[in-house]
Amino acid sequence: MSQVEKKAGLLRRTSSSKKPLKEKVVLMYDEIFAKEDPAKNNPRFWDELFLMKVNLEYLESKLESVDGEEVQRIQDNINSLFHHCVQALGEEHQIKVVNALQTLCALFRGVHQKNKSASGFDIINMLMGFDKAEQRMKVLKSLCLKLLLCLECLLCNNISQNTILEYVMINSIFEAILQILSDVSSRGQHGYDAVVLLALLVNYRKYESVNPYIVKLSIVDDEPTLDGMGMVVHQALTEYNRQYKDKEEENQGGFFSTLTSMVGSMFIADVDEKLSVQTNEAILLALYEAVHLNRNFITVLAQSHPEIDIPVTPTTPTPTTPTTPLGTTPPSLDMMNNPELPLDPNLQTSNLLITFLKYASIVMQDTKDEHRLNSARLCLIILTCIAEDQYADAFLHDDNMNFRVNLHRMPMRHRKKAVDKNIPSRPLVCAVLDLMVEFIVTHMMKDFPMDLYLRCVQIIHKLLCYQKKCRIRLHYTWRELWSALINLLKFLLSNETTLLAKHNIFHLALLVVNLFNMFITYGDTFLPTSNSYDELYYEIVRMHQVFDNLYCMVLRVSTNTGQWKEAASKVTHALVNVRAIINHFNPKIESYAAVNHISQLSEEQVLEVVRSNYDTLTLKLQDGLDQFERYSEQPKEAAFFKELVRSISLNVRKNVSLNTLSQDVLLKEFSTIS
Repeated sequence: MSQVEKKAGLLRRTSSSKKPLKEKVVLMYDEIFAKEDPAKNNPRFWDELFLMKVNLEYLESKLESVDGEEVQRIQDNINSLFHHCVQALGEEHQIKVVNALQTLCALFRGVHQKNKSASGFDIINMLMGFDKAEQRMKVLKSLCLKLLLCLECLLCNNISQNTILEYVMINSIFEAILQILSDVSSRGQHGYDAVVLLALLVNYRKYESVNPYIVKLSIVDDEPTLDGMGMVVHQALTEYNRQYKDKEEENQGGFFSTLTSMVGSMFIADVDEKLSVQTNEAILLALYEAVHLNRNFITVLAQSHPEIDIPVTPTTPTPTTPTTPLGTTPPSLDMMNNPELPLDPNLQTSNLLITFLKYASIVMQDTKDEHRLNSARLCLIILTCIAEDQYADAFLHDDNMNFRVNLHRMPMRHRKKAVDKNIPSRPLVCAVLDLMVEFIVTHMMKDFPMDLYLRCVQIIHKLLCYQKKCRIRLHYTWRELWSALINLLKFLLSNETTLLAKHNIFHLALLVVNLFNMFITYGDTFLPTSNSYDELYYEIVRMHQVFDNLYCMVLRVSTNTGQWKEAASKVTHALVNVRAIINHFNPKIESYAAVNHISQLSEEQVLEVVRSNYDTLTLKLQDGLDQFERYSEQPKEAAFFKELVRSISLNVRKNVSLNTLSQDVLLKEFSTIS
């Protein structure tokens, strides 16, 4: 008896002396793997096959067990099996459709496992034959999202090397995907897979040739379709946020909480695996592509609806991987099947952007490993695209659209956790700035995430440019931002030698100093009150030692020969107005203290000195402070997205479980297809 027969397809032993019986479907598989045409002696062979319940394990293992010569010998039968699977997908008999789908998935996986080194064209030929490939793909294009995800991700790690996707480029399934997203019923069943599939297709050879999916996605203007895509992304992120909050509450007051307070600012993600900060990179990539490529999608970010925790009702459990990380699987069907939420005037309203900001506040907490670092990076890239968009900036700063956004904050010993009800209702830009400040304050660590800091500061700069341009006086706690930026400069100074071994700290220092220059030069046009402008000068003077030390450091580096000479010199020039403020007000503050015999001035007394001495202060006009380089994916981000798509492809391969395609589930789904 072969090893394959031992693994699957055996029914029972009738006695100790008899061989175990085989299922009929297994006997039929054996006929396919024989040289003869299985339909030669039984014209109804294929009809009967698809009425039988598929034995996935046996079929896959049988495909893996055949050697090279046997493959050539039975290729006609494999082609015929593939052909009849595709034919059966168009049948009205639902059991046949379900069994054909499962058989196709097993075929793709089994053939790939057998021929991991084979090219996409070899696999095409083995499965369907070159002469019939185009015809078969046309039939498949409007069906079977899980099959397409298998086809896209199972054949190789790098989807751009998966040449079988050339057929999906030529025979577009874009319209079929949009149809799923625009229909409430089909979106509830298949929306998640459709969005993930679209995100991956958009990234197929996107830097090497014209990808029709990029072109088509960029011009979609159908409101129901865009809303449908936004709904799928929103529900997936909401489900993750809810699960994370539940896990967080489970750990409140226990060992996790105690240990966190002991270590202070360290985020202990490893104490309990339930709180490991994993991210749904696939849905995040889909959001990025929509925001980056389609200007019409920006309106979807702002569409308001009631914020409500949707209870998870007990359902029949479906097979899943027990150790599936939080947030890497699609949201539950009860979540996806709630397109209309109950209206209640007492409910806080929400939108996709708020949900995304909450999600980002979770995944940006812990950036210790490369996976989490990349997740945070993608969140910041999305926020960069949003901050550059004029329409997005308009609703971010709209004083008539106020929201209470409860961002997750990293546990730190020296601060109390904010109470939800104490969070004010403000324009959404305040939540974006809060997120940036939170990251700046909490990630000054030995393994310094320089790239993320640069992106944070650039996002703040782009928002300030819009405020300056439109003269928007935002009521925000600017002192928290100024304090965070000054502490960041202090950290760079304290760790100069260590950081310079890996990073150009002068570039980050220049961006931070120029943020202060934006406030100094244009603050009177966008700071909410004259008092805010006074407080800016107070903070600069109060923390003058940091700026003095920074100047000494960059002056030292810029006057010596070395790789950082030019970069340091730029910071030296950028500090001219900050130093002018310090050198102008410090002597006057000291004089005021001496005349009034006060050893230590209060804040109000310093502010009085500042207000009284503006007239004699001379500042230099600095050009280009309100200009910025717009985001461009190519070439700077190309390597990042190639690796990200590879990671997502591997994750999709791991999580597309054919066992979840049970007859009962699939028959229920197919009953909704007209």
